[in-house]
Amino acid sequence: MARMKFPKRYVIVLLTFICTNVCYIERVGFSIAYTVAADAIGVNQSNKGMILSMFYCGYVLSQIPGGWAAQRIGGRRVLLMSFVLWSLICGLIPLDPNRVVILVLSRLFVGVAQGFIFPSIHNVLAQWVPPQERSRSVSLTTSGMYLGAACGMLLVPSLVKHMGPHSVFFVEAVLGVTWSVIWLKFSSEPPRTADLPKVSVPKVASREKIKAQAGGVVVPRTVRIPWRKIIFSLPVWAILVNNFTFHYALYVLMNWLPTYFELGLQLSLQDMGSSKMLPYLNMFIFSNIGGVVADHLITRRILSVTKTRKLLNTIGFVVSAVALMALPLFRTPSGTVLCSSISLGFLALGRAGFAVNHMDVAPKFAGIVMGVSNTAGTLAGIVGVGLTGNILEAAKASNMDLTNSETWKTVFFVPGYLCIFSAVIFLIFSTGEKIFE
Repeated sequence: MARMKFPKRYVIVLLTFICTNVCYIERVGFSIAYTVAADAIGVNQSNKGMILSMFYCGYVLSQIPGGWAAQRIGGRRVLLMSFVLWSLICGLIPLDPNRVVILVLSRLFVGVAQGFIFPSIHNVLAQWVPPQERSRSVSLTTSGMYLGAACGMLLVPSLVKHMGPHSVFFVEAVLGVTWSVIWLKFSSEPPRTADLPKVSVPKVASREKIKAQAGGVVVPRTVRIPWRKIIFSLPVWAILVNNFTFHYALYVLMNWLPTYFELGLQLSLQDMGSSKMLPYLNMFIFSNIGGVVADHLITRRILSVTKTRKLLNTIGFVVSAVALMALPLFRTPSGTVLCSSISLGFLALGRAGFAVNHMDVAPKFAGIVMGVSNTAGTLAGIVGVGLTGNILEAAKASNMDLTNSETWKTVFFVPGYLCIFSAVIFLIFSTGEKIFE
């Protein structure tokens, strides 16, 4: 592998990119398919919010266990098992809004299964990717989420229209199983010291080269996890706060933007053409721009790691906040698409700040810290998606028209204010230095 022109770590990064792509096709696909099926039988907004948030209830349960399992068993194996599990659930459980209990349980278990994915990915990348490539590698991997969301927004409405909502589950299951087979065939565990050749003078160079390909962070699976330091670390809390806000804004837009188009603007998703995918396509582009810019600033020593993370995080979250608060003021599809594209694009840029920071502060425990951080992000999904449904249902009960922009201001202003608050917290408490050995 050391003699290959295309290093194995690039294969790993590419496969994790495809992994996040497929995951978000599933998430966006369900929200679109369920919205169509639920609206067809008159499910109210509060109950829709409950069903949509059940994924995140399961997701939050497995974040920290996912980090622990990746640390003990290995991210590669945990990633494969979680993918197979959620794919089987999607393939076997029908999408029927009348069967509420089955739907709740299926979304709960899909959430649990997918909760292992991102801690496992961070565990894998921390072992394979060297520090000078982390920003763009993590940004590329996570940008798969946004490309997947864009593909879901573009393709799923037509799939639902021509083949019915349940067809979405079948397609998602096929994609999940296909990725699992590819991962099993082409991925591998990172080289470990015990697996390297015995020490000899001619082999020292090749040993170092192999370790460099592995990223230089090989962690024994029996190492003690510094839970107390993690829980009481202010830089970790800065990451948690920003992860919460990022996902609050993302999940509210992902799950309720289709409803805003349908009810707020009286516009069918099928009639919007390719414009409905632009917000997520913008996230894909800006996420990778953020990663490249961050690595450039760090490797050229233009800014320190700490200043780079704070700069990109602040720009991303503040611009996103402005766009979120401007969104309900536009009453045209083009204005809504523009504001949501700017908001989500700059949020993705901000990931080059807080999201990569897991590996800065704790490269040996990146999976664990990511699990803790993503727990906060998942709570945002439960709170934000459910709260939005209750806000809209309360407005409806007060005889407020869901086509009125005043009804939607609270929905978009809450994440806007959170973005400003989180940017300030990250500026004050974050660091790019390693704090856990």
